[in-house]
Amino acid sequence: MKEFETEITNLNHDGRGVARIDGKAVFVSGGLPGERVRVQMRRRHRNFDEAEVIELLTRSPQRVEPLCRHYGQCGGCSLQHLEIGAQIAAKQNVLAENFERIGKVTPQRWLEPLTDAAWGYRRRGRLSVRNVLKKERVLVGFREESNPRYVADIERCEVVHPAIGPKIGLLGELVGGLDAAADIAQIEFAAGDDTVALVFRHLKPLSERDAAALSAFGQQHGFAIYLQPGGVSSVHPLWPSLPRLAFRMPGRDAAEELELEFEPLDFVQVNAGMNRRMLEHALDLLDPQPTDRVLDLFCGLGNFTLPIARRVGEVVGVEGEHGLVERARANAARNGIANADFRVANLFEDQRGADWAREPWDKLLFDPPRAGADKVLEYLPHKQTGRVVYVSCHPASLARDAGLLAQRGFSLVAAGVMDMFPHTAHVESIALFERR
Repeated sequence: MKEFETEITNLNHDGRGVARIDGKAVFVSGGLPGERVRVQMRRRHRNFDEAEVIELLTRSPQRVEPLCRHYGQCGGCSLQHLEIGAQIAAKQNVLAENFERIGKVTPQRWLEPLTDAAWGYRRRGRLSVRNVLKKERVLVGFREESNPRYVADIERCEVVHPAIGPKIGLLGELVGGLDAAADIAQIEFAAGDDTVALVFRHLKPLSERDAAALSAFGQQHGFAIYLQPGGVSSVHPLWPSLPRLAFRMPGRDAAEELELEFEPLDFVQVNAGMNRRMLEHALDLLDPQPTDRVLDLFCGLGNFTLPIARRVGEVVGVEGEHGLVERARANAARNGIANADFRVANLFEDQRGADWAREPWDKLLFDPPRAGADKVLEYLPHKQTGRVVYVSCHPASLARDAGLLAQRGFSLVAAGVMDMFPHTAHVESIALFERR
């Protein structure tokens, strides 16, 4: 493919450098603003092209050496070459640009970025598995940066939980020695505070020899081993017989401390340290009072609902997945919380006829997936609601929903980023809205 020199002028939303060749945008993997680089073209499209840096001609002062030996090959992290403070500033810029361009709103004040450990933070994820006959070995890892169809050949990962990250190569050796080496599709991992689980998705029944090998690996390395022969409901423990996954969340005092149990494929916030900081941040913004009635939408396991319950008169959490609601109710009972109730509802469908949607709420908390909460905002919040805290994993949907809340009489009082996924271009953020 063609090589050429160019100047990087900006970063795009996925962390690639932006250059222009004959007026056409070129997204350059590995390029940073202010750098002059020699690049090789990868792919051409109608409205933009894609390229990668093959030589640095001038170097940005914000460039650092990536910690991971597999950086550039593995597509798990795209920003390890950018100093961490500059990463956060870039994410804040993405959030501000989305508010202005999509929502037509600007925060009255910017919150200080929320940060935590930059390495070894990822407690949940999915590792791809591929039996590569040409290499005569099994690869376990994330997808290649340059070609997502392939699994990157890696031995370790610096952002994954330290019980798992250094052992990714060992997982490849383990699967490579199984009778079912060609039939293991993926390995999911989930780390609680005291237990780390590996879930092996297998496309055919395992032999007794394979089951024994997986159990022995779990015992040797301290992993709880689960098998998944079919859908999510088929997941079951292999060793030990009754593993327990849980994480603790501190409160203002011992009486507010919580412990939440979860299943290995349940949604939990990927970054445990950031989750604790985010929870404190959200509660400060929500300012729950003993007489408040609070509605928590997209509540999952009760990650926000149960801490809120410690401080208010009543809270209701609403979630679309039955299993998560069951475990949220069990977590409430386990922690002695009686003023939290949970409902099952698809929040991407019209729920305005539901009892919880008709009731008056003093405050609302949203924590939606990437699609955002626009369907809910067709009928909520009611006029009795004075404050909304919105936790977002996608700045474009947050910006759109901020515009909708502005139309409903709310001001965007404060917003800021939370670095849930360091060294990636993922932008997690939080915003506070108050009724005008």
